[in-house]
Amino acid sequence: MMPAVSGHSPPEQAAATMRAVDAPRIVNGLDLVFYWVSDMDRAVAFYRDLLGLALGRRDGENWAEFEAGGRRFALHGVIEGEAVAPGGATAVFSVDDLDRARTELLAHGVAFEHEGDVQGYARFASCRDPDGNTLQLIEYGVPRSDGSV
Repeated sequence: MMPAVSGHSPPEQAAATMRAVDAPRIVNGLDLVFYWVSDMDRAVAFYRDLLGLALGRRDGENWAEFEAGGRRFALHGVIEGEAVAPGGATAVFSVDDLDRARTELLAHGVAFEHEGDVQGYARFASCRDPDGNTLQLIEYGVPRSDGSV
């Protein structure tokens, strides 16, 4: 039996759920994620040269788009007179070896702010790009005998 939601009896709730399931989709899926950046050359160098993403398209100082494992990741140049406000989203990039990726980035002056793991699933580490946007590296893995990844 479905629990009642405040203001709705179980039959009303079920009908509302069915309408939501039967309703046409508004979106088809995630198209891309982009960050606002203040210096396009510096940002492109970070994501292309340091992280190794393939630059697919660049439109001067306005836009740069990368291939990111079947997804698109982009940089949008700041509008003249506006400040870049970092945050609002976190791009998560998968890696095969988190320790190696972290070591390489540390050697280039990237500071990591938060690290952790989801036991039996993945390990991750968060850092910031040159404009202060948060990004996270995640290594999915096969659980070890002790349950860690």
